[in-house]
Amino acid sequence: MPIKVLIVDDSAIVRQILSRELARDPEIEVIGAAADPYIARDKIVKLKPDVITLDIEMPRMDGLTFLRKLMRHFPLPVIIVSSLTAKGSELALEALDAGALDVMCKPGASYTVGDMAISLIDKIKAAALARMPEPGAVKPKSGILKTSLTRTTNQVVAIGASTGGTQALTSILERLPSTCPGIVVVQHMPEHFTRSFANRLNEICQIEVKEAQDNDSVTPGRAIIAHGNNHMLLARSGARYHVTVKDGPLVCGHRPSVEVLFNSVARTAGRNTIGVILTGMGHDGAAGMLAMKEAGAVNIAQSEKSCVVFGMPKEAIKLGAAGHVTDLDQIPEKIIQLAEQHKDGVPVS
Repeated sequence: MPIKVLIVDDSAIVRQILSRELARDPEIEVIGAAADPYIARDKIVKLKPDVITLDIEMPRMDGLTFLRKLMRHFPLPVIIVSSLTAKGSELALEALDAGALDVMCKPGASYTVGDMAISLIDKIKAAALARMPEPGAVKPKSGILKTSLTRTTNQVVAIGASTGGTQALTSILERLPSTCPGIVVVQHMPEHFTRSFANRLNEICQIEVKEAQDNDSVTPGRAIIAHGNNHMLLARSGARYHVTVKDGPLVCGHRPSVEVLFNSVARTAGRNTIGVILTGMGHDGAAGMLAMKEAGAVNIAQSEKSCVVFGMPKEAIKLGAAGHVTDLDQIPEKIIQLAEQHKDGVPVS
């Protein structure tokens, strides 16, 4: 059965473009389109879509308000299709906080309709597999971990995530103490959104969180998130770890790619590394995590029951790359535990 998609956007041109491009894939069926949330509400009840694409800025009711109502009463996989404006980026991040699974840019001067279609089709297929919360479910809040972990400069935590990853990363990073090892992150997210995401995390976390710039130092208490349209690699100069930001072809269908980051971590930091692979569709990062393990790293894969999409962790587990399979709410404690056990570069089981 094809994936049934409902398009919600106030622009007739956008609705037409999305409908046309999605119809090219035999695994997707566009069952309808709506110009505003009121029309969308009626079509959801009547047509029962599997996935919704949703614009944010619309008349009568904005997309964010509609999304919150939808997630409270009738949770469905939602992909935000937003403009590249600063306001659009901020609203899209609020939508991710409210329960949207993914976000992408509308086509523009540097982002063609063809590029948009390829990306959106992949996101729809991932969203169709997503594990959605029960209506009215409230996410539990946890505090910052209390730990006696001493600051170390020779350890690196490398994290990769895709669909559902923004929420997963938030739940991990906001609990880590300022003494945690330096962190490098690849989250599949479009250009222009990663800076807003990093800035938002920096406001709520005890650690520093920033979007990657070339030559940024990887130091304890700092998390660096890859730029949305560039690969990020770990490098070392003497005793200093830092990141390099590079253009290049898509790897595993992505730029930035978890695979690129993890392979660089395996080469550069080896046994001084803790790898973490989180929710997401596909296999990006699985082979790189195996390379990390073979170089002496200790790795964590998010458990199936706590994933939105159990794709990337599943592939890493199949390869034997993950030494630990851990529920999302236990990953911060596991990182600190392994960092303490692993601080002298001695692998632990």
